[in-house]
Amino acid sequence: MSGSYDDSMIDVSSDSFWEVGNYKRTVKRVDDGSRLSTDLMSCLHERARIEKAYAQQLTEWAKRWRQLVEKGPQYGTLERAWSALCTEAEKVSELHMEVKAALMGEDYEKLKNWQRDSYHKQMIGGFKETKEADDGFRKAQKPWAKKLKEVDAMKKTYHAACKEEKLAASRETNSKLESNNNPEAQKKLQDKVEKCQQEVQKTKERYEKSLEELDKLTPQYMENMEQVFEQWQQFEDKRICFFRELLLEVKQHTDLSSNHRFQTIYHTLEDTISATDAEEDLKWFRSNHGPGMPMNWPQFEDWSIDLNRTLSRRDKKKPSDGVTLTGISQTGSDQSGQPAKTSSSAGSVEKTPDWSDEETAANPFSTNGDGNPFEDEPTSPVVSVPVRALYDYEGQEQDELSFKAGEELTKIGGEDDQGWCKGQLKGGQVGLYPANYVEDIQ
Repeated sequence: MSGSYDDSMIDVSSDSFWEVGNYKRTVKRVDDGSRLSTDLMSCLHERARIEKAYAQQLTEWAKRWRQLVEKGPQYGTLERAWSALCTEAEKVSELHMEVKAALMGEDYEKLKNWQRDSYHKQMIGGFKETKEADDGFRKAQKPWAKKLKEVDAMKKTYHAACKEEKLAASRETNSKLESNNNPEAQKKLQDKVEKCQQEVQKTKERYEKSLEELDKLTPQYMENMEQVFEQWQQFEDKRICFFRELLLEVKQHTDLSSNHRFQTIYHTLEDTISATDAEEDLKWFRSNHGPGMPMNWPQFEDWSIDLNRTLSRRDKKKPSDGVTLTGISQTGSDQSGQPAKTSSSAGSVEKTPDWSDEETAANPFSTNGDGNPFEDEPTSPVVSVPVRALYDYEGQEQDELSFKAGEELTKIGGEDDQGWCKGQLKGGQVGLYPANYVEDIQ
């Protein structure tokens, strides 16, 4: 507002829009619109960070628990149901990352562009729209505010004249009551009163005339102010409608309940959990860890030995056809699945084997003075292969391994020409075992 009537806005008698200067609240609303746009962008940015953090936490949670479930003792259809919960978290995590991307890539950018197009910053502070609003209201209010200032001046003059007239009348009255009143002084007081009364009448007339002129300007003032106000009402209407549309889009992006993929995730989870079958799981456990497991039941095995040649210490340990290694021999066709050894030394002198240490020490086939079976004869190149026992075997000497059917061990040497291998149990014990008592683990 121009300096010619700035002073008149200092004392505002009411909070009405029509009071001089009270249009400033409408002008401030333009600045508030820009600030609210910035606040809404901050709001969306913070929500996007929350969506991303939640998605990352879901992914980490699903990964950790999936590993625990897979390595844990749970089995069967219930394991699949438990794992499905981790899958649900992974899928929901993907949806929340999409929400984050939509908030920042669509909603945030749309609001940012709208703010840039709606509010234009000036080189010297403020927005162009704020200045336009302020100038419009100033122009509409200036004539009426100027006349209002004159009315206020007339009012002050009139009130001052009334005060002076009352004071002069009071002095005249007091002078009449005095006993030693001077007729000449009394005359002067009467003249003063009359003069003040005339001044009161003049100022009153000017005051009333000024009010009449102000009243004539008021309709035009109201019309002009209404026009400017309506212009900025429309500006604010655009902001409110834009915010409403944007918030509806945000709602659409964040409302996963209306997303068919979100619904599919939980339909799948429900179906997987509902498919849990206790009877099937118990049946699986029975077949794999219970009475339903196959068993190599003990059978009778014949014991025999080849006496056609003198046996070395290793030969004494190695079974020939039908030799009992588990303490139980087999006959007939049952021998086909059991390990056996036959001597290839035809024409040698047959004699009863002596299992004494003295003969072992004199074994001509031993290259180790201590009779170490691992160094007796050259073997195949060293290999390291996991194997599983097909039958029970009880070691007959200290350098032989003992194991049960189904037990896993490691073959650490190739099979020799007598059908024996060097191996290591899981407990670390190293020794010999019959090669055809085990099979490679695929």
